[in-house]
This record gives sequence, C-alpha cells and structure tokens, in this order.
Amino acid sequence: MSRKNYLFTSESVSEGHPDKVSDCISDAIVDLFLSAEPESRVAVETLTTTNRVVLAGEVRGPSSIDAEAMAAAARRVVKDIGYEQDGFHWEDMSVEVHVHGQSADIAMGVDSGDNKDEGAGDQGIMFGYATNETDVYMPAPLHYSHAILQSLAEARHGGITELGPDSKSQITLKYEDGVPVGAASVVVSTQHGADVSQERVREIVIEHIEKTLPAGWMCPEKELYINPTGKFVIGGPDGDAGLTGRKIIVDTYGGAAPHGGGAFSGKDPTKVDRSAAYAARYLAKNIVAAGLADRCTIQLSYAIGVSHPLSLYVDFHGTGNIDPEALEKILFEVMDLSPRGIREHLNLNRPIYERTAAYGHFGRAPDADGGFSWEKLDLADRLKSHF
Repeated sequence: MSRKNYLFTSESVSEGHPDKVSDCISDAIVDLFLSAEPESRVAVETLTTTNRVVLAGEVRGPSSIDAEAMAAAARRVVKDIGYEQDGFHWEDMSVEVHVHGQSADIAMGVDSGDNKDEGAGDQGIMFGYATNETDVYMPAPLHYSHAILQSLAEARHGGITELGPDSKSQITLKYEDGVPVGAASVVVSTQHGADVSQERVREIVIEHIEKTLPAGWMCPEKELYINPTGKFVIGGPDGDAGLTGRKIIVDTYGGAAPHGGGAFSGKDPTKVDRSAAYAARYLAKNIVAAGLADRCTIQLSYAIGVSHPLSLYVDFHGTGNIDPEALEKILFEVMDLSPRGIREHLNLNRPIYERTAAYGHFGRAPDADGGFSWEKLDLADRLKSHF
C-alpha cells in the first residue's frame, strides 16, 4: 500500500545553468534545421565551458545550414540567455562545430520505403506521467521549483541586473493523505553581481518564492536556504562545464515518475526518445483529465527500424476507476503510436523545440503555433466516452 504522509523533493535549474545552456543550443540547432526542412534529421550535442562552445553530432538536412549558421545560432542563444561575462560572452566565446552527415546505416533503418513504413530512430523505453495534484497535471514539487526560477528569469530579463543567468531551486513538499499541503524546505541558489550583498539577493529571491507558492505554503524561516554557500558570482559555463542531456529528471517529472534514460534536447522528432515521451505524457494527461485516474504512468517501448511500439503499459498507482488493461487496447485506437503517427498527430515536424529546453518539457500551456501540442486535452472526452 502506498504511503499517504511523506516528504518529496524536486529540483529545477534555470536557462543559464551550464547544462541548460547546452540544451538550449542543441534545440536551437534542431529548430534551425526543421525551419528549413521539416523532414531534417538532427542529433546534436553541445559542450559548454569557459568561453567555449563545442557542437558535435550528425544531421541530414539542407546544405545551406553549415557550420557558420550553427555557430551563429549558438551565439544568439547565449546572448538571449544573457551571458556577457568575462568568462562566458556570446560575442567573444569560441564556437567549434564538429557536426557531420547522418550514418547511412541509421538512415536505412529509419526511413520509409516502398515496402516499409518509417521505423523508430532508436530502441528504448519512454515514460509519460500525469497527476491531478496541480492544475497543469504535474507533480507539485517540480511545478513550483520551475515556477520560482521562471519568475526570477522574467525579473532578470525585465531589468533586475543584480542577478546573473545561472540559478537552481529545490523544494521539499509535505504530503498529507497523499496531497501536498506546504513546503518543508526551499533552496534557491542564484548567480549575482560581485557588488551585490547576500542580504539583497535574499530580499529579491524571497519575494519570488512567496508570490509563486500557494498561500500558506511557505516553509519555516530556518528551512529557507538562499545561496547557502554564501557567494555565487562565478557561474554558468565559466563555473562548471555543461553538456546536453544531463538534466533529464528536471526536464520530465522531478523524480515522481520513472524515466527511460534518453534525453530530449538536440534530437529531431523521429527520435522516439523525444516524440514517444511526448506521446506518453499526452495520453497520461488526457487520462487523468478524463477522470479515469488521479495518477497515471504510461510506458512505451520501441526497436530501431521498427514502425510500431513493442509494448504499452498503463499504471494507475491504485488511483484508477477502470481496468488499465482495457484502456491499453483503447489507446491504440485513439492514437497511432508509430513514430510517424505520433509526429503527425502532434504535428511535431516544426521548429518548436528551443522553448522546451528550460523549465520543463511538460506542464506548459500549448502555444498557438503548435508548441507543446502534447499538453492539449483534446482526447479526454473521447477517452471518457469508452467507459
């Protein structure tokens, strides 16, 4: 039997965290290719360190998107994030591009042909999750960890120059009878100017925590940790190297649900690491929104070059009011879960990925141009009608 009273913790990192800088650049390269050719194939990793960005990977797309174009995209991303520091500056940094053409062996397995449909871009397992503990169907600890950093970032982009781009948050929530009721502790570390006092940093951060958490949820003063090291001037890639794909739990459900192990950023939507994880979230969210369960985890699995999922598994964690095995059959009816079917259903062959790279791929509002299409609730009524 699952526990009802417990503490649970999740963390988030800002767009200026070195790993997130890498994710943002990698997804900007994906968007660059998809803008020019929607069927482009992209798998690009980014390394960031002191005044240096290194791109590596493989692509198949327009020849007009060359090393110079990719380097320009990297500089634009770093500028947009706000890095103009001695140790990491969008204009002064070195950008190395080691990106080559896609392997012919991979292309043979993935591409459709006269006698075969398009196969998955790799083997693997993907998970989707939803819970009704927040209005965006996300776990509350992660939701509020993201929200605090988004609020700080908006303030920084709006003119608060005392803070730097690099920041992290971590929230421990108290659950009573399975429901989050308040914060047991909050941790926020944020980069700041050399002449900014810790008292001023604390004043700024507390304001954003208090306006983000629900009324009455603030943790005790002794459990509020703001820049606990006492100083955070050197940050971003100058303080620590960053790599694409190192924040996959931040990107998904904050540890509240399983993770298949594959990163999203830097990959075009033929890679099921990305597209099938989006599809699994889409189905889980619609299931919970339909009132069929309070919590839902979905697992999908694929094999490289194979055009259909090898398995689909639904778990309600003891909160469902229908037979999950019956639902598994229905899910195949309401959505084509082949790699191409997912892309077409969610309209994924568009330049919509850079915006996903920071503050989570899930729990975001669908955009008018089709971004975050996997967050729509357009299947809920159809699912409900089956039961």
